Amino acid sequence: MSSEGIDPGLDEARERLHLADWRRRMAELYAEVRLIAASDPAAAWSHWREVRDELYRAHPSSPVPPGSRASFAGRYFDYDPALRFDLPVLALEPPDMAALQPVAGPLAHLGPVPLPISTGQPISFERVGRLEIPFRSGRRTLVLFWLPEYASGFFLPFRDATNGAETYGGGRYLLDTSKGADLGSDPDRGTVIVDFNFAYQPSCAFDPRWSCPLSPPENRLDLPIRAGERLA
Repeated sequence: MSSEGIDPGLDEARERLHLADWRRRMAELYAEVRLIAASDPAAAWSHWREVRDELYRAHPSSPVPPGSRASFAGRYFDYDPALRFDLPVLALEPPDMAALQPVAGPLAHLGPVPLPISTGQPISFERVGRLEIPFRSGRRTLVLFWLPEYASGFFLPFRDATNGAETYGGGRYLLDTSKGADLGSDPDRGTVIVDFNFAYQPSCAFDPRWSCPLSPPENRLDLPIRAGERLA
């Protein structure tokens, strides 16, 4: 340690400890959400909002700029039970060649694809399957991605007609399991839970110093999804 004060290396280590704690708390929150949602999804959503907002206000690794944390209050659309789905992960095949059956065995993928990013170089993900979402207005497709880096994990971003007005222009996230945002899955059935009430803004929506992967064109929905976190 320097005699002039704290070693800068210790500051960096402390920052990383805070980040590790942030990810740990988020993973714990989603574990609680999965447990509560098994019997009461609306109560799980309320718990998610309350704990998440407190973390955004008080945690040193919050994406909210420090000067805005104390007064931070998350904004959300009303809960909509019709926007929660338990969906099979379907093979990435042309519709006229597929029977729309769940993927059997290892998930098929079409190789790495670079996703756009708010700042910096694109990050390579793998397409691992597609999800057919039975919205009231008709089915829409989202591609489910996998981050093949060290931590690994599913990633499900999307854009919709609220972007740029009510929500962040670059889209929102539904799942990012390497960061703990995991609503549940059933490997034996080949399904994942997708609940748009838990859609959230990426960190760069709060502070441009963050670098965030954004939703690609194939995950742009042609309808407004008024569920989950909002900015206005």
